[in-house]
Amino acid sequence: MQTNTVFEFFFRRTRAGLAAFALFLGILIGVDRAQADTITITAFGDSLTAGYGLAPEDAFPVVLEEALRAKGHDVTIINSGVSGDTTTAGRDRLEWSLDPATDGVILELGANDALRGISPSISRENLDWMVETLVGKGHDVLIAGMVAPPNLGRDYAGDFNPIFADLAEQYETLLYHFFLDGVAAEASLNQSDGIHPNRAGVDVIVERILPSVEALIARIENNAS
Repeated sequence: MQTNTVFEFFFRRTRAGLAAFALFLGILIGVDRAQADTITITAFGDSLTAGYGLAPEDAFPVVLEEALRAKGHDVTIINSGVSGDTTTAGRDRLEWSLDPATDGVILELGANDALRGISPSISRENLDWMVETLVGKGHDVLIAGMVAPPNLGRDYAGDFNPIFADLAEQYETLLYHFFLDGVAAEASLNQSDGIHPNRAGVDVIVERILPSVEALIARIENNAS
């Protein structure tokens, strides 16, 4: 009887311990699944992404994340914008600066190339490499297009403007035709430099690009299932 009592006590303690461990493991798995369910999108770009001249909470990635969460999306938008970046600078930092948790990328580069009159062939080569690299790593991509300033002439615009749509078609990525749509050349939506959007301008950008970002989220979810 004594022996049986000892074994029963040990069995109960062991069973209780296993049950507690199983419960703890279940909680951990639940946390991991909850974290895994959060979609992480990296906004990779220049000052238009970084939020030049704005309070941190007014930058495009922050406002975009708020808008998406308000629509019920469990998403984190990482601000990987660097003011002044050309496509060459973006290419140089792409692989080492991309967050490992990234599921998808909004690629917003090219504005500084056009402002500096950099050859469209260089811009195309850099963007091509970046999109190919991102797709090759399994990231879903939304290309944010840019338009050359009118003062650069028709020939430059004819070579520069089609780059983004061409790459989207080539790599079968999503495309938002012009990142500054509805904001460019609108004084009330830009800072005093006439180039960078103010908070009102960011709101317009987010409102217009939102359906494209939701399409990116849907593609990420479909590819993950």
